[in-house]
Amino acid sequence: MTRLAFSKKDNYTRCMNSAIYSLAMREHSRQEIYNKLSHKDFSDGVDINALLDELEEKNYLNDNRFTECFIRSRSQRGQGVNKITNDLRQRGITPQLISRALNESNIDWYEMANKQREKKFGKSKPINYKEKARQMRFLFNRGFDAEIIRSVCSTTSLV
Repeated sequence: MTRLAFSKKDNYTRCMNSAIYSLAMREHSRQEIYNKLSHKDFSDGVDINALLDELEEKNYLNDNRFTECFIRSRSQRGQGVNKITNDLRQRGITPQLISRALNESNIDWYEMANKQREKKFGKSKPINYKEKARQMRFLFNRGFDAEIIRSVCSTTSLV
């Protein structure tokens, strides 16, 4: 099968269509779209940054909107602030934008950590150090802060 030769204008259109298709499926960060487009065969000779600027001007691509949707989605899955922050950084979101979006989200991380612990282990608090360590490890892996984990898993007397 031979490859058809496309002009630079056609490649630009194909890149634009690919980006819009990806954005129609879900919100993406600028870095995610850049990575997707740069791996396409038809992206040769296309100024991807200019294309991304055009998408931002048309408000198809918006890192603020992506960050808000991402935080909402991941918090509904029961993930903590540390895990969400790390995942956003890997997607090219700036620490300032992450911090602002987390502050505006008004999520009670303590309540969420407690719900996740109760969902996994039941309503009763840990009765010994081994069980407490198990519950703390679970919440840590979900991405919650150590301070929240200690308060959620605290008990009055352990055996």
